[in-house]
Parts: sequence; C-alpha cells; structure tokens
Amino acid sequence: MSLHLAELIARYPRRPAHQVPAWMMGLWRRHIISFADGSSDTDTQVFWLQSRNFSIDLRLPRPADIVPGGVPLTFRSPGQWRVIANYEGWVAHSRWDGAQLSWSDPTAYQFDDRWPEPAPLQRIGNCMLEVAPSGAYAEDWRLQASADGPLVGLRLIEEVDLRTGRQRHVGGGLIVSGDFAGLVLGRADPRKEPGSLEQAVLAAQSQPEALARLLGFEASIACGALDRGFEVTHSTVPGRPGTMLFPLDGFAFQADGTVIQEIRQGDAVCLRRFTVDTIEPSVSWPLSTPQAPSGAAWMARHAGTLGRYLRTLE
Repeated sequence: MSLHLAELIARYPRRPAHQVPAWMMGLWRRHIISFADGSSDTDTQVFWLQSRNFSIDLRLPRPADIVPGGVPLTFRSPGQWRVIANYEGWVAHSRWDGAQLSWSDPTAYQFDDRWPEPAPLQRIGNCMLEVAPSGAYAEDWRLQASADGPLVGLRLIEEVDLRTGRQRHVGGGLIVSGDFAGLVLGRADPRKEPGSLEQAVLAAQSQPEALARLLGFEASIACGALDRGFEVTHSTVPGRPGTMLFPLDGFAFQADGTVIQEIRQGDAVCLRRFTVDTIEPSVSWPLSTPQAPSGAAWMARHAGTLGRYLRTLE
C-alpha cells in the first residue's frame, strides 16, 4: 500500500531505545568558527541536521560564490569545478558518550574526512558550543526555530531503477525535522578515487560519464511542511535550490521493519529502500534551556543592562 509520509508517520510510529540527547535535536546553522591562529569565518554556509542516531551535514561557500545550475557538465570552467569539488556534505551515524559526539559509517561527498575530531558540546539557549579536542577550532552553532512537528529519520540503503535494476545511489539518509528536512544520496559507485575529489573532478572535466559518476551525490537542506512539501534552500547540486526535496507520497512500511518509497525521476521509476532510525508524530525544538534559579534571578536583577539589546540570533 502506497502512503503519504503523513500517513506513514501516523500508522508506524517508532522511537529508538538508544539516542543522542534531546537538546541536540533539530537544524543547526553555524554562526561562526574561530581557529587557533586568531582567524574566524562567518561566511561559509554550514548546516547540521540531527536525527536520533545520525546526522546530516552540509557546508557551502557564501551565496555569491555558489556555482549556478543550468549549465551542461562539460561547459564549466576549471574555477567553477574547483568550487563545486570543494562543497562538503555527508551523513553519518552519531554517538553521544556523555561528553562528546562522534561519527561513524559515513556517506560523504568528499573522499577524505575533513572533520575527524569528535565534538565536545555544550548548549545554552539556542547556542551550541563545540570546541575541538585538539584546540584547532571552536564552533558556535545556532538552533533554527521550528514549530512543533514530525521527526522522521531514515537511513538510505539504496536507490534502484526498477526498469533496469541499476543502482542509482548507495548510502545516504532522509531527515524530516519539523519545518526542515535534509536528504543525502550517496554515489552509485562509492569507491574513492586516488587523491582528492578536486583532483578527480579537474582530471575528468572533459569526460561527461566520469563527471556524472563523481558528482552523482546529493546533500540538500530544505524548508517546508508535510502538507505542502519541502523546498530545497541549499544543496551540493547546482540548480537544486527552489525544487522539492522529495515526493511526499509513495511510501510503504515493510514486514522486515524497513521503509520503501517509489519515486519517479524523469522517465525512470525508482525505489528507495531505508532502515528506520525514528518515526515520531510530534517533537518540540525549544530555543531555551534550563537554568538555575540563581541565574534567572541574576538576569532579572540586571535586566536594565543585560536586556538592552537582546534578540535571537540564527
């Protein structure tokens, strides 16, 4: 039976026994990263979307440096290929040990692991602070405001063309988190080329088939709702923003506990097969965090100065 995602959520709610803390959930956007040499970056667009046991991460240049879509593969300049080949996106299993978050089993756009350190995290309000154990950097993340809504976390096993039987994507994940959603689709051929992705892309820039294989990956973030769908706002795929992230229908819950979705991609009909991390009808993502009564009293006592210029930073 083919179901709308809202029907799947209502009929087959699930929540895992082991999970990261609730205060870590939601869509986070990086406010600033500061490095040990005294330099900082507020321009790179970085998003972290958290399910109960896995994360989606997307890192892109500032909007003015994003490569536009609508250009045939072999018509790109070497400069544009360098930009595209240095986008970052991945999905990975996440584990919290009580002090820091670590990742495993990644499906990544880049060939190398650019962020290998675990993440000690501390949250106050809508601000999550992460300091690298090596002392190399510190990141300030801000929770993006969302109305209460569903939380769905599905890890992609594969996407297959039903007509040819060919695998189109291997590995990835889909997260719906209230007003936000994220999707990662791994390459059909997940083997890594020698060297970096940038080197491989520049070497293949006049070879459409090789480029299509190297770039057959997607990491996208979207905004929307279950009743109208989720529109892509940021993506590793040029031209993807402004389109719908995924169809809302075609889902089915299988006897073995997996979820499938039948979708149409151009002339092809494809099947996506997922394992379930979580399916929850309603979750809250509050911007505030608990504090001791003494802290609240201190804030109230000095509201004339502490509250002069308060606003919520996203």
